[in-house]
Amino acid sequence: MKVDIVSTDSVLWGGEAASVVVPAADGDLGILPGRQPLLAVLRPGDVRITSKDGSEHAVPVVAGFVSVDQDLVEIVVDNSSSR
Repeated sequence: MKVDIVSTDSVLWGGEAASVVVPAADGDLGILPGRQPLLAVLRPGDVRITSKDGSEHAVPVVAGFVSVDQDLVEIVVDNSSSR
């Protein structure tokens, strides 16, 4: 699935992933290919991405939201509080 993590001024991560775990408001949320459409608010924490090659990446977020639709995961973050 394609994953894009963006802030207002940059792309924080982008690429193909096997899985993603986001810090949703109600708890961590795992996203795998074929996931039903979803829109969720994020709380502070790390977005954890496992690439197709098995490498793992962590992107810290302060706030934002995640949108999932047809194996496209878009994560929009507001990290202005961390600067």
